[in-house]
Amino acid sequence: MNSPTSQSHEQALAASQHAAEHLQKHAPTGTLLQAPFSSQPASLDLWSSYETYLFSCLKTGDDKAAHLCLEKLVNRFGANNERVMGLHGIYQEAMAEGEPALERILQEYCDILAEDPTNIPIIKRRVVLLRGLSRTNDAIEALVGLLGASPTDIEAWAELSDLYMSQRMFPQAAFCQEEILLVAPNAWNTHARLGEILYISAASTSDPAPMLTESVRRFCRSIELCDGYIRGYYGLKVRFGDVDLGQKAATRLREELAGNRKSAQGSGGSSEKEELLILPVQTVDKLCAKAELVLTDFLRQAKKNETRSSEISAVMELLKANQSG
Repeated sequence: MNSPTSQSHEQALAASQHAAEHLQKHAPTGTLLQAPFSSQPASLDLWSSYETYLFSCLKTGDDKAAHLCLEKLVNRFGANNERVMGLHGIYQEAMAEGEPALERILQEYCDILAEDPTNIPIIKRRVVLLRGLSRTNDAIEALVGLLGASPTDIEAWAELSDLYMSQRMFPQAAFCQEEILLVAPNAWNTHARLGEILYISAASTSDPAPMLTESVRRFCRSIELCDGYIRGYYGLKVRFGDVDLGQKAATRLREELAGNRKSAQGSGGSSEKEELLILPVQTVDKLCAKAELVLTDFLRQAKKNETRSSEISAVMELLKANQSG
């Protein structure tokens, strides 16, 4: 649940290759001062780099260099520093061989939390380990407890949303994303993720039009906040991708909305609700065309730069599927 773990394999490999040089350059100073990360920029960069190298080395299998990075952090901040304890847990999990070893680490986490229930890094490591051991309900329970004490923890809300999605608990997953937006209303990636959840969950409801329309609004909001955000355009393309661009997409949306208005009128719904569900035909046309254009250009640039990623592969498959359809 730490940001350095989001490195691509190429980034991790490049960083791990510099780890040995970095370790040699910054030889031990002999200081055992146990203090929080220094507020001085140079010192902050130095110690943050050890954390980054630790993740990179673990990801690329350089266990020796990873251990040296961890030792540097332990010597500087102490083994009882909460953040260092979390990093030590990550190292142990990476070195563990088999489920019994992971269960022992999990018990160590429980013992630590028995002494200090407020150790956030260890709580989060326990959640990750529970999820890895397929104990999803226990992981959900642990996160709910954490969020009860720390309701503004965006990372925890995001993790809980993913867990709910894995159990197909769509309303709960959407609720978690909405909680993130209360803390960070301009988080474009969260708007896009909420759009994805709404789109997926619409298939399991008898009246999908409200969720489908709201998913479009969320994708649009993500693009508004971050022009060129591929995931937002990808969501729009998925939303309208199973029909031709232009009038057919608009016709389908009007049919969905008409069905929803009929349902609302039958149940005494208000005209205000209807208005919230309506997207102008011209807007639908422009969204379809814009998504097609941006995604096509994205692939063109990726091909030109000879870059590869799962994101590029997903966009390529989506556009190819729509062309063949």
